[in-house]
Amino acid sequence: MTFLVAFAVVCSGITSASTSAKTLADNLTGGLIINGWMDADKAGKADSGLIVFIAMAFMVLLAVINLRGVGESVKFNVVLTMVEVTALCIVIGVGFFVIAQGEADLGELVTFHDYEDRGLFLAVTAATSIAFFAMVGFEDAVNMVEETENPERIFPRTMLTGLGIAVILYMLVAVSVVAVLTAPELKSISDSEGRALLEVVSKGAPDFPIDKVFPFLAVFAVANTALINMLMASRLIYGMAKQDVLPRPLASVLPGRRSPWLAIVFTTILALGLIAYVTSDPDSNVVGNLSNVTAFLLLCVFAVVNVACVVLRKKDARAKVFFTSPGQLPILAAALCLFLAGPWVEREGVVYRIAGGLMLIGVALWVVTYFVNKATGTGDSTFKDVGHLGE
Repeated sequence: MTFLVAFAVVCSGITSASTSAKTLADNLTGGLIINGWMDADKAGKADSGLIVFIAMAFMVLLAVINLRGVGESVKFNVVLTMVEVTALCIVIGVGFFVIAQGEADLGELVTFHDYEDRGLFLAVTAATSIAFFAMVGFEDAVNMVEETENPERIFPRTMLTGLGIAVILYMLVAVSVVAVLTAPELKSISDSEGRALLEVVSKGAPDFPIDKVFPFLAVFAVANTALINMLMASRLIYGMAKQDVLPRPLASVLPGRRSPWLAIVFTTILALGLIAYVTSDPDSNVVGNLSNVTAFLLLCVFAVVNVACVVLRKKDARAKVFFTSPGQLPILAAALCLFLAGPWVEREGVVYRIAGGLMLIGVALWVVTYFVNKATGTGDSTFKDVGHLGE
C-alpha cells in the first residue's frame, strides 16, 4: 500500500506537469498569434503539431533545470511564482474593474448553469473534483521540506499560510472570470480548451495592450507548477530506488551536483510519453483529461493518508508529534476525498486508462525489483525509512 501511495504521488506530479506543459504551449502560441507574430488556422489557433512540440521541448528544458540541483531550481521557482501572482492579480484587477463599471452580471455568481444536464448536485460535485486541481502542488512540499532546516517548526505554519493565500487568490479569480464572461462563452472556452484568463483580460480591458503581454505572463506562471512537480517526482523516484523498492540504478546521481539524473530522465520520459498519448486523439480535451487524472490520483492518495492519520492516532495516542490535525477532521477529509474520487463524477474513460496505465508501470517496476533483490539478496523490496524518501 505504501508503494502504491508513493508512486501515485509521483504520477500525479507527472500528469500535473504535463498539463502545465500543454497549457504553456497554448498560451505561448496564443500570445504569438495575438501579437501577429504567428499565423493561425481557421479556428484562430496554432498548428496542433507545433503545440505538442513546444510542450515536449518545455519538459526537456525542465529536466535540464532540474539537473542543476534543488537550490537553483527553487530560486528559479521563486521568480516564476512572483510572475504567476502578478498574472493572477491582473485578472483580478480587470474583473473588478468591469464590476466597478457596472458591466458585470453579478447574478451569475449565485446562479448555477449546468450545460451538460447532470443536475445541480452532480454538477457541483464534478466541478469540485476538477477545482481540486487548483490546489495541486501543496502535497509536493511534504516531499521537498526535507531540503529545509528545522521543518518541524516552519512547515505547518508555512503550509497553512500558503493554502490560505491560494484560496483567496483563486476565489477572486473565479469571481472575475464569472463576472466578465457569460455562461455560453465559458462553455465554448471549456469545449475548445480555450484560455479563460486570457479571454477575461481581452474582453474586460479591450483598450489596453495588456492582452498582448498576458499570455507570456501565463507561460511563466504555469512553468512554476510544472517545475516543482517534476522536481518532486524525480526526488521521490530517487528515494524509492535508494530504498530498493524500485530498480537501484534510478538512485544514480551526478558526481558533482548530486542530482538524481536517471530519476530525472525517467520521469521526463514518462511525461513526454503521456503528452504524446493524450494528444494523439484530436478530439480529446487534453488539459481537462490530464488535470482530471492528477486530481483523481491525489484524491485517492489523500483518502488513504487521512485514514492512516486516524489509525496512527489510535495506535499510539501518546506519541510526540509536531502537528496534529484538529478533532475528527481526517475522517471528514477521507470521506470527502473518496466521494470526489467516485465514478459519479462522470470522468472520461481515458482518465482511468491513464491513471491505471501509470500505476501498472510502477507495479511492473516493483515486481522486477522484487525478483532482482531476491536473486541477489540485496533487500526485501520494502521501505526501510518511509519518512525520508527524498534524501
